[in-house]
Amino acid sequence: MKAPCFLTVSMNPTLQKTLVFSDLIPDRVNRTGEYRLDTAGKGIDVSRVLTQLGKDCTHLTQLGGMFRPLFLELCAEDNLKVEWVESSSPIRFCYTLINKAARQVTELVEEGDKVGEGTEKRLMAALDRLLDGRACMIISGTKAAGFSDALIPEMVRMAKAKGLRVVLDVRGKDLLNSLPHKPDVIKPNLYEFAATFAPDLVERNEIAGDPGFIKKRVAALCEELHARHGSKIVLTRGSSSVWYFESHELEEFTVVPVEALNTIGSGDAFTAGFSAALEDGASLKDAVAEGSRCGKLNAALLRPGVIC
Repeated sequence: MKAPCFLTVSMNPTLQKTLVFSDLIPDRVNRTGEYRLDTAGKGIDVSRVLTQLGKDCTHLTQLGGMFRPLFLELCAEDNLKVEWVESSSPIRFCYTLINKAARQVTELVEEGDKVGEGTEKRLMAALDRLLDGRACMIISGTKAAGFSDALIPEMVRMAKAKGLRVVLDVRGKDLLNSLPHKPDVIKPNLYEFAATFAPDLVERNEIAGDPGFIKKRVAALCEELHARHGSKIVLTRGSSSVWYFESHELEEFTVVPVEALNTIGSGDAFTAGFSAALEDGASLKDAVAEGSRCGKLNAALLRPGVIC
């Protein structure tokens, strides 16, 4: 039996600078000799963990600007297979500031530039070519400016028409408009799920309130969404338990605490481990367990989007 081949897709590539400080003091010059630069963005993180799990994976994205050669060089060092289309949009930078004294991780995120005209058409043509022979497509993260709201739903439609399993880690309109095409699994975090399907919980800050009330509300929403679209639902909640809905009720997987160093990329490591386990024939519960294992491994490491 041929091993499953994965296609990961993201439309917002990133170069991630991670800086570690013994202490980070506001209104001062803070210096450190402990830092690193990595390719990132949710889809790249998923791809890197899938590759570390020994899976065959190709990543599709858009690239542009003067840092593209560096981005591709770093991907090659990680043995990542990357297919890209020209976007004329410079790759954005994100910065992770780790304060050891306060045990804090702060993320500074640049918004990317608008992609050039014709990028979406080129990306869809590449997707159509790359879907053949794949078992699973994973779409992660936000779109860069310049892409239409129809992009991700059309990607889901195309993948399902070719018989692929589709895992979506997206939110908002991208998620809402994709559901009619019946993605197999949707995997936002709890806040993203609430912001998409129950914005009143976010607006009134009830998402941080009574867990019993929140879980009951989420369970009702999951039941409705599953009945209408057939998608399984997995909701990560940081270091708290994972909620998942397969067919009848919202179930819970307890996450064992870990001493975290850098939590950036842990959700993507979860997505990779979870998707790999599903393709290996695991039950949803066991796939959630494998996703949680990968997320914990990532959190204990300095580098984002890795498990070793």
